Amino acid sequence: GPRAAGAARRRKRAPEAGRNKATVKGRVVKSAIEEYHKKKPVNHLEENLRYMLKGRLVADKAVTEQVLAQNRGRKSKDQPPEKTEKKKPEGTVFTEEDFRKFEREYFGIP
Repeated sequence: GPRAAGAARRRKRAPEAGRNKATVKGRVVKSAIEEYHKKKPVNHLEENLRYMLKGRLVADKAVTEQVLAQNRGRKSKDQPPEKTEKKKPEGTVFTEEDFRKFEREYFGIP
């Protein structure tokens, strides 16, 4: 039945009892120096500089702006500050002479 098949599968999956994983047999001894050299960071600066200086093509300003805009996040902290236009101080349309004329007409001062 189905239960007997399940039990047989479980028995099959049981780990091998004869093999002890704690033994040293069959292991390859790694040299500490080789491991160090393998994990040592490699400096690619000169190679990268040569690559970058090889092509002197400068992209259009419009293209660079478009790429930068696409790479900006949606959060407000990622948005550049909006440039506000400075308002010029509003000057009056009337001159001093207009004010004197109005004063004479309104208050009747000669």
